[in-house]
Amino acid sequence: MLFTLCAASTIKNLRPSVILASGHAWGIAGAGICRFEERKLSRFGLMNVHRGNVFSILLIVASSIITFPANTQSLANKTVDGYRGIWFALGQPYPYGDKYSGGLGTYTAKHRPLAVYAPPVDKTFFVYGGTTGEKENHLLCMIGYYDHREDVVPKPVIVHDKQGVDDPHDNPSLQIDDKGYLWVFVSGRGRHRMGYKYKSKAPYDITAFELVTEEEMTYPQPWVYDDGSMLHFFTKYTGRRELYVETSADGTHWTKDRKLAGIRAPSEQEGGHYQVSGRYGNKVVTFFNRHPAGHPDKRTDLYFLQTTDRGEFWETVTGRSTGIPLTIVDGPARIFNYQVLDQNVYLKDVNFDREGNPICLYLTSAGHEPGPTNSPREFKVTYWDGARWQTHVVCETDHNYDMGSLFIEEDRWLTVLPSHTGPQHYGAGGELVMWESVNKGKNWRIVKQLTVNSPRNHGYVRRPLKATDPFYCFWADGDPEVMSISRLYMSDSQGKVKMLPYLMEKDFEKPVLLD
Repeated sequence: MLFTLCAASTIKNLRPSVILASGHAWGIAGAGICRFEERKLSRFGLMNVHRGNVFSILLIVASSIITFPANTQSLANKTVDGYRGIWFALGQPYPYGDKYSGGLGTYTAKHRPLAVYAPPVDKTFFVYGGTTGEKENHLLCMIGYYDHREDVVPKPVIVHDKQGVDDPHDNPSLQIDDKGYLWVFVSGRGRHRMGYKYKSKAPYDITAFELVTEEEMTYPQPWVYDDGSMLHFFTKYTGRRELYVETSADGTHWTKDRKLAGIRAPSEQEGGHYQVSGRYGNKVVTFFNRHPAGHPDKRTDLYFLQTTDRGEFWETVTGRSTGIPLTIVDGPARIFNYQVLDQNVYLKDVNFDREGNPICLYLTSAGHEPGPTNSPREFKVTYWDGARWQTHVVCETDHNYDMGSLFIEEDRWLTVLPSHTGPQHYGAGGELVMWESVNKGKNWRIVKQLTVNSPRNHGYVRRPLKATDPFYCFWADGDPEVMSISRLYMSDSQGKVKMLPYLMEKDFEKPVLLD
């Protein structure tokens, strides 16, 4: 432990209530420097938690802040002896628990894609937020793969060591270019933690990566065209949270950032958005919501944009040119006015039907606080049928941050969702269920429950690009109520679940089939 002097004015770009998100600093709220929530202090064993209470403490040490130094030696390009997901709590407590918390190795929905199947080598490569040990939450941006021929995974590799950050908002995304090089986009967080782009030193090889860029970017969503050129959606903290796009012919040289959307009402000083995106051939699309006055807890509405010329021009689904950035609330890109219904919108996934028509999976609720008050929480799909937007309910769930994925097959749509109550009721995640629709989302039925009697909630189920059995989807578990171990899992399209090895004695081991 080391002690450093700090004045309130030196703590820049950090809201006082999230100073502990890095896991390094405690502050003197009684002296007016910062204010901490009990949930965060309880993670470090400082006191008992009384949900919903926020209070100030004064630590009489030197004059200000106790700092726990991060590792000075980076662990990048080193292997880890097992697949260990990171646990995290936001530290925004309510009577029914934190706004969200638990095993968040495959968080967020706005990091995408997290996995890509590579036919030339018959492997599914995937990234996740890992950590250094069962009782630690030092974030490591990890990569591994599943070998479909051998039914094994290697020891995962650290692409980027976050040097003591514990926040999975800094998790990575993944792409593979036309030559087989692996691209890992590591998210930053606003302006105080930068993002990074990495490229593997050899095709289809996870053993070593080189840094390409360091820049401001959060929630990376890179898409690679067939010729290896790229289009990258991301967020910058201008006007609170606004959407940007950049393009590259080779992944190394990028255009200037272009603002995609910064929508706000005339009376609002700030705005914001979250988005989920996808690619179908030369068409790249994004669905996004809107944060009135910049408040993400009031996220609402559903918007859509697409480009068919690699980001040069942007248009609605019918081809109406919009220009960018979008700034008007009730513009042609808005496809559903949820604000008039007092509904929040939480985006989950994007996919396409066989004609390339876009489909968005998302959740609506009456508010941001966990618990029964803001029910019903409904998973929905909004789908362009070629003539109009259609919206249908998939099922209900019990938490805004329950997250799953949408799979489109020839004659059916599938979703894998944490829609059944898990062991930690009203916490993020739950028991996983596979739902099926055979009439383009109008009606849904349960095909199989993937997890039963679990010790910890499961959540953030992710669909690989070109998803191929048996690595059809993957996710992490974790206890949202207390810091816990977090394991990673995979499933095939029939709901057969395997657990990735948490501790590995050999360089390659088989995932364990669960009954």
